[in-house]
Amino acid sequence: MLKFFVCCFVAVSATVALAQSPDAGVELSVASIDEAVVRGHIRFLADDLLEGRGPGSRGDALTQLYLATQFQSMGLQPAGVEGGWTQPFPLIGVQTHCPPSITFRGQQSVTFQYYDDYIATTGRPQAQVEVTDAPLVFVGYGIQAPEYDWDDYKDVDVRGKILIMMNNDPADDPQLFEGKRRLYYGRWDYKYAMAAKMGAAGAFIIHTEASAGYPYQVVQTSWSGEESELADEGQPRTNVRGWLTEDAAKKLMSSVNLDLDDLRAQAQKSSFRPVELPTKLSVELTAEVRENNTANVLAMLEGSDPEREDEYVIFMAHHDHIGIASQRSEDGDNIYNGAIDNASGTAALLAIARACTQLPQRPRRSILFVAVGAEEQGLLGSKFFAANPTVPPGKMAAVVNIDGVNRIGRTHDVNMIGMGKSSLDEIVKQVAQLQNRIVTPDHFPDRGYYYRSDQFSLAKIGVPGIYLHSGVNVIGKPEGWGKQQLDRWVKEDYHQPSDEYAEDWDLSGAIEDIRLLYRAGLRIADDDAMPSWNPGDEFEAARKQAIAETQPGS
Repeated sequence: MLKFFVCCFVAVSATVALAQSPDAGVELSVASIDEAVVRGHIRFLADDLLEGRGPGSRGDALTQLYLATQFQSMGLQPAGVEGGWTQPFPLIGVQTHCPPSITFRGQQSVTFQYYDDYIATTGRPQAQVEVTDAPLVFVGYGIQAPEYDWDDYKDVDVRGKILIMMNNDPADDPQLFEGKRRLYYGRWDYKYAMAAKMGAAGAFIIHTEASAGYPYQVVQTSWSGEESELADEGQPRTNVRGWLTEDAAKKLMSSVNLDLDDLRAQAQKSSFRPVELPTKLSVELTAEVRENNTANVLAMLEGSDPEREDEYVIFMAHHDHIGIASQRSEDGDNIYNGAIDNASGTAALLAIARACTQLPQRPRRSILFVAVGAEEQGLLGSKFFAANPTVPPGKMAAVVNIDGVNRIGRTHDVNMIGMGKSSLDEIVKQVAQLQNRIVTPDHFPDRGYYYRSDQFSLAKIGVPGIYLHSGVNVIGKPEGWGKQQLDRWVKEDYHQPSDEYAEDWDLSGAIEDIRLLYRAGLRIADDDAMPSWNPGDEFEAARKQAIAETQPGS
């Protein structure tokens, strides 16, 4: 009997000693990121009770409270404003009401139906805007890029006109716009901003599934409800922002004896000049405008190194989704639960935060957890955080952004969005190697994912970032199966009421990915050097400026 107790004492002592070992302690914290934790958070955040987590809604408030109380229960410090857990920011909500149809009037007039053929929103947060007899101009991709010697506008005066433009950016020449990889020039928000800068009355982007990376139904659901924006900062605006289906655009061009395919071919060359169309548009939009508020939720784990504790590794995810739609789906559902996008990423953020609190010793740098709001409205929460940072940008070592997780099982690969941009590539590769996995560049470079999620807001102030997508080489499945599943999700569930939590998800791959991100963040937190952009990267100058501003005497 005595021998039994001695053996038990030795075993328990060994376990305690193992847990107190720094390396073993890290492994125990990694193991705490498990399926039960992640699944539980997703299930709550994606529940109908939270009504799709639309900005400024009751569900939004519940989400913020849930996140703050979770952080508090972990023993983290509040890192919001005035010693609280949140960074509130005001929004202006605009619900546009479009006419049932609009008519482009010329020698042959052509009429398009709202929702089926076109979507439009007011470009100004006011109750009514109108455009009267505005001439139309096809401006190709609507891009001005001096570094590529590219100007789709040339010397044509487009003030007061309606611009028709293509989605994406030119992809024929690998020396221009990085070939098939979409840059920010290919994003709709850039195009609308450029149209406003040029003084246009409005702009319609031609939607194709190939150029957008998603079907037209995503435009219908994303652009027909209330849109939110930050308070007006005095930037130029158009009166109308809209989308046309490809079929509608073809009919429009045909009505003035032009061929859309011919115009698109011309727009692939830098010699392209805007084409003025002998047709005009008059349209009046009304809108309900309201002021509301949302907030980013912030928590911190203070670093252990007196020389590094004022530097931060940021783990980020957006907690919002689209909310409740005015139109119901075929099965009567009008709640956009956003289970994958992005209850799952928020759940991963909480799981990582919990793991950090279980480390035997704190990392050298501080860890900042930021759950941002209003991402679906145009990265507004991260944009506000970047413009009103709670810590100096030059002290932000890196951001690890989580926007959706893998629900199709373990993969041999991990897909790094923005691979090749910074020194963070090597850290991700090293951690992936521990899992016997490979890191692959963006599987869908033409979709511009790097510019569609919150790490982009921080990149613009110089902060390098890690942003992963699910791998596609699923263990135990035939080649191509993983890509088929991801394509099906984008086609059927992305920004649809069907993005709901399901018990039959295989989250084993998600757990591996989250653990990878956690380990990568810890390495960044303990490294001597701060991460850097690769020489010549588009964000390198912003990084150098941000760091310079933290130096004494700056």
